[in-house]
Amino acid sequence: MNEPFVRLDLHGCTQNEAVRTIDRAIADAGPTTYQIHLIHGYHRGSSLRSMIHSWYRYEPKVKRIIPGDNPGITILVLRELY
Repeated sequence: MNEPFVRLDLHGCTQNEAVRTIDRAIADAGPTTYQIHLIHGYHRGSSLRSMIHSWYRYEPKVKRIIPGDNPGITILVLRELY
């Protein structure tokens, strides 16, 4: 996966399915991948958002976790753009 910005739609995923999907994306991230945008939704996605923050806060490949343009998106920053 060599795209600079990867988008993963996690709508309808359980927490275990979301973890497997995110882990696969992190493992497949190439040297030019800067961010992984996780689309989890706003109302029903709050449990996924909480899981993402608690689970990936200590992932060595993730530099920072930031909110997206709306509350239904969380961004994992793997490399800084600047």
